[in-house]
Order: sequence, then C-alpha cells, then structure tokens
Amino acid sequence: MANAKGGWRTNKWVRAAIPALLLHCSIGTVYCWSLFSQQIGDHIGFSKGATEWAFSLAIFFLGMSAAFLGNIVEKDIHKSSLIAAICFAGGMAGTGAFIWYGGNHPGSLVSLIGIYVCYGFIMGVGLGTGYLSPVKTLMLWFKDRKGLATGLAVAGFGAAKAIASPIMEALLANLGDGAIYKMFFILAVVYFVMMFVGHLLLKKPSDWHEPASGEEKPSIMAVLKTKPMTNYIGIWLMFYLNITCGLALISQEKYIFKCLGLAAFVGILSTCSAIFNAGGRLGFSAAADKMRDRNTVYKLIFAISIVLTLAVVLTGGIVNGNGNVILTTLVIALIMMVNAGYGGGFSNVPTLLSDHYGMSSISAIHGITLSAWGFAGLTGNQMASLIVSKSATAEVGYQNVLYVTLVLYIISLALSIFFVQKSENTGEVPEH
Repeated sequence: MANAKGGWRTNKWVRAAIPALLLHCSIGTVYCWSLFSQQIGDHIGFSKGATEWAFSLAIFFLGMSAAFLGNIVEKDIHKSSLIAAICFAGGMAGTGAFIWYGGNHPGSLVSLIGIYVCYGFIMGVGLGTGYLSPVKTLMLWFKDRKGLATGLAVAGFGAAKAIASPIMEALLANLGDGAIYKMFFILAVVYFVMMFVGHLLLKKPSDWHEPASGEEKPSIMAVLKTKPMTNYIGIWLMFYLNITCGLALISQEKYIFKCLGLAAFVGILSTCSAIFNAGGRLGFSAAADKMRDRNTVYKLIFAISIVLTLAVVLTGGIVNGNGNVILTTLVIALIMMVNAGYGGGFSNVPTLLSDHYGMSSISAIHGITLSAWGFAGLTGNQMASLIVSKSATAEVGYQNVLYVTLVLYIISLALSIFFVQKSENTGEVPEH
C-alpha cells in the first residue's frame, strides 16, 4: 500500500517493481537473436554461425560491463539506468543500420563487424547496467521478501523472449522480405521508451542512505574477505557452471525436440521451456525466502538436474526416445528442469550474496559475479556445438553433451556443499 503522504512516490511497486520489469523485459529480448540469426546471415551474406557470435559477444559484454560498472550502479542508479537505455536502444538501432548496409553490400566484413560492435559490445553494456540497476533497489523496498522481488524482475528478463517473439515475427511478416533492419529501428524506439520510463520511476527508499562522497567505504575485496575467499569462489564457480550447463542444453533444445520426432510441437515446447525458465526465476527465489540458508536452493537445483540427466544418460533417452513415450517425457522433463534451474540460479545470486556480504556494496559484488555469465556465454553453447559437430550423428552428439553437463552439475553440487558457507537467511536488509 502506498503511504498516504507520499502516494505513488513511496509505493514500492511504482518505484521498484514496475521499473525493474520495464528494464528487464526490454533487455531480456537479447535472447530473441536465435529467431532471426539465419535470416540476418542470409541477408548480409554470411553463415548463421558467423552471426550467432553477435549473441555470444552480447552475453560476454553483459558480464564484463556488469563487473566493471558495478560501482557506478552502486553510486547512482539513475545514471546507470540511463546508460542502459541509451546503450541498449542505440546498439539495437546500430544493428539495424549495419543489417541494412549488409543487404546492400552482401559479404562485406563492415556489416558483420558493425553488428558485432552494436549488438555485442554496445548492447552488451546496456544489458549489464540495465540488469544490475534495479536489483539492489528491489531488495531495499521489499525487505521481507527480497527473493520474491528480485525473482519477479529477473523473471521478466527470462519471459521477455516468450513475450517478444510473436511480436517480432508479426513485424517481420508485415514489413516484407529483406526489411528485417526496419524491425530493429522500430524496436529501438519502443525499448528506449520503456527503459526511459523505468529510469524515471526507479528510486531507492528514502530511509536508505548511501555513504557520502567523503565517507570511507570498505573496498570490494575487503567486503569479500569478511568470509573465506573460498566462499565467494564457490559461489562464482557454481553460478558459472550452472549457466554453462543451461546454455549447452537450451541452445540445442529445438534440435533435440526434432530428434525425438516432435518437430510439429517445437514452437509449443519452446514456449513451455521459456515459461519454466521464468517460473524458475520466480519460484526458486520465492521459495528461498522461506529457507534459513538460501544456498539450499542451489543444492536442490543441482541434485534434481543430476538425477534427471543421469536418467537420460543411462536410458539413452535422446538416441532412443523417438517413438518411446516414456523416454521422450524424460528428456522433456530434463530440458524443462534445466530451464527452471538456469533461471533460478540467476534470481538467487543477488540475494545469496546479500545474505553473505550485506547490502552496502551488493551492486558492485553482484556485478563482479555476473562476469561468470559473460564467460559462460562464450563457453556454453559453443561447447555443445563442438561436441555435436565431432559426434557420429546429431542424436549421439546431444547425448554426449549430457555426459559433460552431468559432470559439471556434480562439481556444482560439491561446490555448493563444501565451499559455500551456511548463511542464515533472516529476510532482513541490514541498516546502513
């Protein structure tokens, strides 16, 4: 409920939840790249594999910009959210311009490099700052349910693809052949407006005061050293491995569905996986609010993933699943769980870090931790593609990917159990 004196100005939904959704639902559309990477490649005269690097670079620079610009977010969320809006929309418009150029000059490296710079680097900076900007604000406004609050915003990031995909496909259908660049110009305007409104609304609660400019504040390393460094290393590594496993399978899920004889249902199943991705972000983080140790959620995610992956490995589910209802169901269950665990891993990181290291430097620490996302963006889907390309058949290749992800999930569970210390989750935000 809004405060009677402050009205909407002191309403946590208006000042935190809505702007977070506006920001995250905009930048989350980066995942739509796979929908038209082939079309862009054909339009500018390059292979689908060449254009897919634009997405990998976007995720890499998301992580790197979050790591290096976390202190800016910590000091001024209005500056960082404005940077996010300008870079994301500007990068999208620039991508459209270079697609247009490539259509008129097929095979020109200028167009491909321009797309890498705009979609990869410039939009990547917008992604990193936009992802971080609302997180601390949400946890400050929703002190008693900070997991639910961050889960809601991060769910918006996960659901953005499911929401935007049909809109983009409708735009492409109505703009005509060869006019894909127009879609990027239109979306650049739409997302800038959405993000700019989010930027204007976003505000920390009045009872929270950041340190004054002259006030001494502990360095990030000093904060991390309040616990053994193995604790933070464990969090970073299990986050990185969870994303790597998630990307390895999510990037191949459409082809796995086709191997199972479900080509006619790929669209429906992909929508379901996006729902599980978003649901995992919201559900696992909300559940963690009720747990004394938020790390329990990660143990649960890794344990279920191990059991389902092992079941598909032992039964040869992908190779033998076509025509077998039980094995097909088992593989689908694995993919849905991987999506849910992938999303849940994201939504619980900021709150897990705040439980361990407090709120005063959470944006900067969260930003450094998101570097794991950047590196996983370069390794997850590329690793899966390499394994599949080196295997006798695609079915065998997808099955072989599971052997690797099984080992990585086991390592992640071990890190969660033996490296990450128990931290009592009180659901409260320490006062500064």
